[in-house]
Amino acid sequence: MNYDFIQAHCLSKKGAEEDYKQEWDAIRYSVRGKMFALAGNDNAGNPIISMKHDPEYGAELREKYEDIIPGYYLNKTHWSSVFLSGNVPEAVLKKLLDGSYELVFSSLSRKIQNEIINQ
Repeated sequence: MNYDFIQAHCLSKKGAEEDYKQEWDAIRYSVRGKMFALAGNDNAGNPIISMKHDPEYGAELREKYEDIIPGYYLNKTHWSSVFLSGNVPEAVLKKLLDGSYELVFSSLSRKIQNEIINQ
């Protein structure tokens, strides 16, 4: 599948930032320093993106799609990774990205949330 939308989709979120973590050889998407997505490669060089989610939702998706696995080098309960060479529908990946952003955003203090909303 073609997932060229990932960068633009992540950066369209209020307060979202992108940086490159050289030690991880990965691109990190975060809001106020809290990561909501990580794009890089697994140890075999396969492109992946990892996102945070509710544990039950992640388990459900991993059962349904073989290209969604427990978080690669991340907490396997709260993160899942999607193989970008796989066949996960764009809508599912966008929903994962949106949900991950919302989880991280909602963990910020009300003051910081308001600062971001009012930027």
